[in-house]
Amino acid sequence: MRTYSGHSSATASNELYLSNLAKGQTGLSIAFDLPTQTGYDPDDPAAKGEVGKVGVPVAHLGHMRELFRGLPLSEMNTSMTINSTAAWLWGLYLALAEEEGVNLNDLQGTTQNDIVKEYLSRGTYIFAPEPSKRLIADMIAFGIHHATKWNPINVCSYHLQEAGATPAQEIAYALATAIDVLDAVRDSGKVEPRLMPEVVGRISFFVNAGVRFIEEVAKMRTFTAMWDEICRTRYGVEDPSLRRFRYGVQVNSLGLTEQQPENNVQRIVLEMLGVTLSADARARAVQLPAWNEALGLPRPWDQQWSLRIQQVLAYESDLLEYPDIFAGSRVMEAIVHDLTTAAQDELDQVLALGGAFSAIDELKSRLVASQSARVERIETGEQIVVGVNRFTETAPSPLTGDESLSSILTVDPAIEQQLIDDVRAWRASRDDEAVRVALDELRRVVQSRDVNDNVMVPTIALAKAGGTTGEWADALRDVFGEYRAPTGVQGGLGGRSADFAGLVARSRAIKEKRGSPPKLLVAKPGLDGHSNGAEQIAVAARDAGFEVIYEGIRLSPEEIVAAARDEDVDVVGISILSGSHLALVPRVVEGLVAAGVDAKVVVGGIVPEDDARTLRELGVAAVYTPKDYSLAAIMDDLLTLIESIS
Repeated sequence: MRTYSGHSSATASNELYLSNLAKGQTGLSIAFDLPTQTGYDPDDPAAKGEVGKVGVPVAHLGHMRELFRGLPLSEMNTSMTINSTAAWLWGLYLALAEEEGVNLNDLQGTTQNDIVKEYLSRGTYIFAPEPSKRLIADMIAFGIHHATKWNPINVCSYHLQEAGATPAQEIAYALATAIDVLDAVRDSGKVEPRLMPEVVGRISFFVNAGVRFIEEVAKMRTFTAMWDEICRTRYGVEDPSLRRFRYGVQVNSLGLTEQQPENNVQRIVLEMLGVTLSADARARAVQLPAWNEALGLPRPWDQQWSLRIQQVLAYESDLLEYPDIFAGSRVMEAIVHDLTTAAQDELDQVLALGGAFSAIDELKSRLVASQSARVERIETGEQIVVGVNRFTETAPSPLTGDESLSSILTVDPAIEQQLIDDVRAWRASRDDEAVRVALDELRRVVQSRDVNDNVMVPTIALAKAGGTTGEWADALRDVFGEYRAPTGVQGGLGGRSADFAGLVARSRAIKEKRGSPPKLLVAKPGLDGHSNGAEQIAVAARDAGFEVIYEGIRLSPEEIVAAARDEDVDVVGISILSGSHLALVPRVVEGLVAAGVDAKVVVGGIVPEDDARTLRELGVAAVYTPKDYSLAAIMDDLLTLIESIS
């Protein structure tokens, strides 16, 4: 039983973990902040405004010590949501364990480490697919020899569903990723063939559970059967226990609503049932979001509520007392059969493209198309969302009161400066020569093709020498360079409801009047990689007759200003879901003024009303939050803005 948590600092997060464990949580699921996930130290200019916002900052071994203060590593089961910098964070964890005299073979836990879904959905990648695959393979090889109870990768279909994947796509793309990784380990020469069944047995998965919980039950039964078949036929694993589909769950966040957020509680319960009702395909670990995550960062009390939901199910209901209640069900067997056929077809297509790592462009386009179709169904009312497009009348909620700020946790802005001072003091106190030697060895190893060289060895040495997250990542950037993933926006609908016909006519009228179509720059500043919303805005604007400029994620405010100036756009649409809107949006607005760009600015994200008021006072024309689900209405607003100045 977990909650996904971490914020502000290692000290504050440690206090939260100790509190959650005292309340009955049985495992840790650590959220790291965006600079940590994307390989920047707190004092790097790219980290400005992002430190401690959506997770805990960990820049060096001292932070890892503080994060686990009072927690026995040999008895913990620790899940770390970390991907492009997974080798580094795991290296810090292993260095801490050795420092405390813990046998690495006693450590239990998981590093998420699925970079494919970062390209497709979550956005915290650094390096291109092939070098990223090398890092993953090295971690698996090191783990199978030195940390035998650790899960070195957690293949994540969760984020695929958040990006719009159908059940068949979620199954197929996750299994394709697992196959690609296992093939890379097998072909690396760093694991003896006799140990490959053990490698297969250490692969775990992290899945999503949506509100259509019968469909989710079928999905998990399909996942379980297909993985068993892959392990048996492709990798020759004979031991059934090593073919088990071992998975953890975070139930769906995509469906959580800002409107009537109390409805999210029953959504969470139904989603949890989807992965616990089926005894033969039951989740091994569950973490639940809080009811108010569409409003902002949940408080400890909100996380406690999510934990109590699990405890009521486990200890008060009779769910765990019976064998599989779907065994022999003709209805369930028929659903599983159809889903297996669809998922196998999708998987075969991905493998024919060379595997998941080679098919990023195609998979991204398919997911954007699936998400576009989902958004369209909600907008037209075909897909009902209670409190959003049906049953919208509501009494005032005693949970939120009049202001959404009363129901979320905020991070003290002073935290960032404290972390900057901390990392600079850390560097000043260490042996710089030892760090230099460790970094040189790291660069050598990542360029080596010798099967005896494994990136984890110099990574752990760098952690012990006092290296930092940014230094580790920069060393690898020196060798691998950086990567920009495809946006996939060409995979949108192209056809819309009748509302869009009127929008297209207005766009044409603007073009006829001034000689150019309305032009929108969709921009994601900072380190926030959650691009699903920005992609849907870009697709909808294109379908409404706009000329759209969208260059992907992680742009600096200065790059956004330059693009707005060079492209002569009418509107700059800024998407931020990390909570860093007050730190980043003013820099864009000020830069546009300084550059003489008169484009209107609109903002979308999880923005509390007080923050929205502040942004409007700074000159932002409109602020959109998750409650603004109608893309047609947003496009209507943008055209009205342009018509007022054309």
